[in-house]
Amino acid sequence: MEIKEERLARGISAFSRRQILRLVADKELTVKEIASKTKMSVSLASRHLKMLYDLGFLKVRVSHPNKFYSLKVKELIQLLEVYDKVIKKI
Repeated sequence: MEIKEERLARGISAFSRRQILRLVADKELTVKEIASKTKMSVSLASRHLKMLYDLGFLKVRVSHPNKFYSLKVKELIQLLEVYDKVIKKI
């Protein structure tokens, strides 16, 4: 199992994923909306969303036929607190 700071590093290492996190921090969005706002293809946006979801950054609400993605604020704050402790020890 990955340690928390590894998850954080993987999640924010790519500019595209940081873009997505900024967008879904404000409101729920579908993959098509995210792709449009970031100028990514839907397939690339989907891959980034899956990774962010698997890492625990996002939650998904399904309202057929769409999936709405939003930020897991509490979990992300916990990851940032752990990361801050790591940085202070370096």
